[in-house]
Amino acid sequence: MFMYDLILPLIGSLLLIICVMVGVAFLTLLERKVLGYIQIRKGPNKVGLMGILQPFCDAIKLFTKEQTYPSISNYLPYYFSPVFSFFLSLLLWFIIPYFIKLYSFNLGILFFLSCTSLGVFTVMIAGWSSNSNYALLGGLRAVAQTISYEVSFALIMLSFIFLIGGYNLYMFYEYQLLSWFIIISFPLAISWFSSSLAETNRTPFDFAEGESELVSGFNVEYSSGGFALIFLAEYASILFMSMMFSMMFLGGDVYSLLFFFKLTFISFLFIWVRGTLPRFRYDKLMYLAWKSYLPLSLNFMIFFIGLKIMFFSLMV
Repeated sequence: MFMYDLILPLIGSLLLIICVMVGVAFLTLLERKVLGYIQIRKGPNKVGLMGILQPFCDAIKLFTKEQTYPSISNYLPYYFSPVFSFFLSLLLWFIIPYFIKLYSFNLGILFFLSCTSLGVFTVMIAGWSSNSNYALLGGLRAVAQTISYEVSFALIMLSFIFLIGGYNLYMFYEYQLLSWFIIISFPLAISWFSSSLAETNRTPFDFAEGESELVSGFNVEYSSGGFALIFLAEYASILFMSMMFSMMFLGGDVYSLLFFFKLTFISFLFIWVRGTLPRFRYDKLMYLAWKSYLPLSLNFMIFFIGLKIMFFSLMV
């Protein structure tokens, strides 16, 4: 019985990771296709039917290239930070409430905040250990932007913790059976989405890898496997943040087919934003986070606390 309890979660975790990796592969294909049509050209369309095998060919090419590293880099942190980044982005997926009770996270939201806060260290260490000025600047930018938006990020979460009265993500599903949270908190949804863009280093907040001024930023010295792992971690995070958005604001029913259409639509929004908006000026994000998102999330938190107090007083 003990071995059964041990082996079943391991097999479930392995299946989950494989499914996430396949999802990431097709998300990269979707991005290249969508960006292609936005720029009035074809995306990948040669390998396989309509380019469907392109992501797998890219993965094989990247992982079979020779691994190079700068001679003056700090080798161990340089080598392991992409691995750790990839590990963190996969670790996040275990907090999603699967009804087969793969893992039961009563404090799922706290685990999510802890893992996303750790993610910036991998970017910072990758930038610092490369011993390149551009990479270091990218790492420093990532740290500064994280401090800015993660405060409002945590406060948005805190608002919902007060509203649903717990840290378990399953409660989001229970509380949205009659009405989605996006209806009562649309400004929070917009704030959460743009904070998610900053969290995953996506346009218009991709300062850590600003190609125009930092020549690809923190990952400028990476090639082959290291670059592929950073790339995979970013796209796994995009998928996860899309899933979190769907869970928090759009119903959260993991077992309905509609949920996965919502998830795909939010992932599409990430790509659409990339194809539409130019990069923000760096200090503008700070201004946006401290002057707009922080007051907004604080106000909503006070509103939700008042709502709960009113509800309890009516119950009594």
